[in-house]
Amino acid sequence: MEKKKVYVTRYFEQDSIDFLRQHFDVEVYEKDEPVPREIFLRKISDADAVMSIPGDKVDAEAMDIGKNVKIFANVAVGYDNMDVAEANKRGVYVTNTPDVLSDTTAELAFALMLGCARRIVDADQYTRDGLFKIWSTKKFLGYDIKGKTVGILGAGRIGKAFAKKCSGFDVKIVYNNRKRDPEFERDLNAEFASFEDLLKNSDFISVHTPLTKETHHLISDHEFDMMKKNAVIINTSRGPVIDEKALVRALKEKKIYGAGLDVYEKEPFFEEELKEFENVILLPHIGSGSFETRRKMAMLAAENIHEVLNGRKPITPIG
Repeated sequence: MEKKKVYVTRYFEQDSIDFLRQHFDVEVYEKDEPVPREIFLRKISDADAVMSIPGDKVDAEAMDIGKNVKIFANVAVGYDNMDVAEANKRGVYVTNTPDVLSDTTAELAFALMLGCARRIVDADQYTRDGLFKIWSTKKFLGYDIKGKTVGILGAGRIGKAFAKKCSGFDVKIVYNNRKRDPEFERDLNAEFASFEDLLKNSDFISVHTPLTKETHHLISDHEFDMMKKNAVIINTSRGPVIDEKALVRALKEKKIYGAGLDVYEKEPFFEEELKEFENVILLPHIGSGSFETRRKMAMLAAENIHEVLNGRKPITPIG
């Protein structure tokens, strides 16, 4: 019997690829760059399953051309690159990789918070550049985290994991979510706040909302106007949640103290002026970037494919 075909749009940890190759005919786009759209569409035209990444647009066109594809398995927790409604209408499975990256992404958000508060990145560069000649009472002063208010926008898996990291630092945790979470409030002494109150009262704001029509540019000029002058905003969710042009204006006008970004509005591109601010940390979308987590993500996507191509339901379906 001819093996079913799986197209993998980026090289992942070898164990996930080996697992798929035990059961299926697997082709991998080996370059560490986004697969060009024309190649993506051509390769999925005779595939039975696709293992994709957030940069791969899974829309009606892709489903028309990949008419035999039974599952698009996204190696990410976010899935704004996928037309879930269209897939559901066609009976095509789309899956993501929740849970396995929650702690890793939360750890990075926490690292960004610490890095911004204590100006770790620009102090490191200052030292590397040979400028550290004497101990100074004025250079690289930052803010303590202890005693501050940390606002969490989006108390899903990653938002809660981030709150847990914060809980050992003697901070006040406030959150805003579509629904109140009494268990979260009880376990971490977190307080529910309105969106406006969270912006007005938080010293650190960490964004963990998914990207939807409602959250696109959730943070723009009006929202920056409400924040404290010493506020630091962290984004490890999706870039378009923050209006980058508005962020640049807020930094220029000193409406806020700093920002830590792992994602961007038009990734991999971002507002060039952001590079000019010493109180901004810019990372290349490494929220899930640990050896352990990337391995687990790829394996979960591979297992979703294995289940569907063997006539069963996927482990982590979307929608």
